Amino acid sequence: MQTSLGQPVFIIAEIGINHNGDLRIAKELIAMAKRAGCDAVKFQKRTVDVVYSSEVLDQPRESPWGTTQRDQKMGLEFGLDEYRAIDSYANEIGIVWSASAWDIASQLFLRQFDMPFNKVASAMITHREFLEVVATERKITYVSTGMCEIEDIEKAVSIFLANNCPIVLMHTTSTYPAAEEELNLSLIPYLSTRFGLPVGYSGHEASVSPSIVAAALGAVAIERHITLDRAMYGSDQAASLEERGLRELVSVVRKIPMILGEPQKSFLESEKPVAEKLRYWL
Repeated sequence: MQTSLGQPVFIIAEIGINHNGDLRIAKELIAMAKRAGCDAVKFQKRTVDVVYSSEVLDQPRESPWGTTQRDQKMGLEFGLDEYRAIDSYANEIGIVWSASAWDIASQLFLRQFDMPFNKVASAMITHREFLEVVATERKITYVSTGMCEIEDIEKAVSIFLANNCPIVLMHTTSTYPAAEEELNLSLIPYLSTRFGLPVGYSGHEASVSPSIVAAALGAVAIERHITLDRAMYGSDQAASLEERGLRELVSVVRKIPMILGEPQKSFLESEKPVAEKLRYWL
């Protein structure tokens, strides 16, 4: 089963809604991910009137787009024209893109694009009908496991297995930004053993190091939110990496297979001249 689209660790730059409804910003973030050496970028797609109730949407909220929750939610959504432009630009510069849907209509909308993988957000892992729709596509699917119990993961896994859909579990802590003492990265090898599946990590912490630890623990994929500037408007910006941090993350993660090597002890050729100098009794 292909788990990482040909890379030792598949690195996904989560743009999400950090584009703030601006296609120019979205393209800048795609280019940033490409420069840093990421394998893919990912967006989020919602049908606002499905995901949020009228009561919520009518609540007051000041934002760059108006004075209600509806104004803010609609301002963050891209439509067909924007996604066509994203698809064209990603293809032009040579980076894979995808989007995580938050409702069935959005998942069906995304089918018109040739996305190589699906992503299920933690919020959606208990939505059985939604999971069935995603699983029928039989694309490699990254499933985040925040905000749930182990029984919820078991139920989700059973749906994908029943549909012969390849799945990668993504360990995550769904707070933004996440406190390092709540990350519990030991769940990465645990989940892999428990379910016999590849496991990745979707990080929401402000720092780089936990994602590096996750990769060293065997995560086959790393997903991190990215931003042009953490001070920008938006609820996810503070839990995102700017370009410098993203470059650092990718650089170190790419070295991990080389650094870990193989669990086989040998007397290296490079060590032999040192031994001749130090072992005076030989």
